[in-house]
Amino acid sequence: MIDHILLDVIGSIREALEASLLEQQAVEERFQVDVFLGDVSFETSYSLPGEQSPPRVRADVSLEWPTWSQSAYRSWSIGESPAERPELVVEVALRLQRLVAVPDPAVVLAALGGVAPEIAGEPLERTGPTIEQVYDAEHDAPSCAIEIAYQGTYHLDESVLEEPSKVDGQIAGLARWIASGLVRLADLDLACLPADDPEDGS
Repeated sequence: MIDHILLDVIGSIREALEASLLEQQAVEERFQVDVFLGDVSFETSYSLPGEQSPPRVRADVSLEWPTWSQSAYRSWSIGESPAERPELVVEVALRLQRLVAVPDPAVVLAALGGVAPEIAGEPLERTGPTIEQVYDAEHDAPSCAIEIAYQGTYHLDESVLEEPSKVDGQIAGLARWIASGLVRLADLDLACLPADDPEDGS
């Protein structure tokens, strides 16, 4: 069994999102290593329970573990004092998709509110909304989507490095915010296209 703080953070995120009654999207989890730079990244996606396929609302969570963080963590693990504590780059993207028409970004942002999510007491910064229009060869009208992303840094202090179980408490609030954000997006009165899965109802 590999003992690494990155795996502890990944495990805590999974548990916190599932404790918030969210469901992981099938085949939507990726763990990648940049063979040239050495950076490690992890991505996972969750939706509200009972969503169709693809879900109308979805949360994409990604972590990036830079090479320098790995060096700092290794130095700490062998008893040296690194110049900087290791950290993770965190991004949370809330996505509303399968829309009949392009939504008003102001309406979507208002539904999410002005309070940014936090991790370990540090707020994530919201980026500008991204709007997509996807044209299918079988349909004249496009499928529309809007995505709002929040980015920030998770600083791993000495107490967390020594006791990784503390990650759970620092992640829990972020998971609750994600669940609440998905519910707010799902409550918007916006027309949606039917799901691709023929076994699901419209």
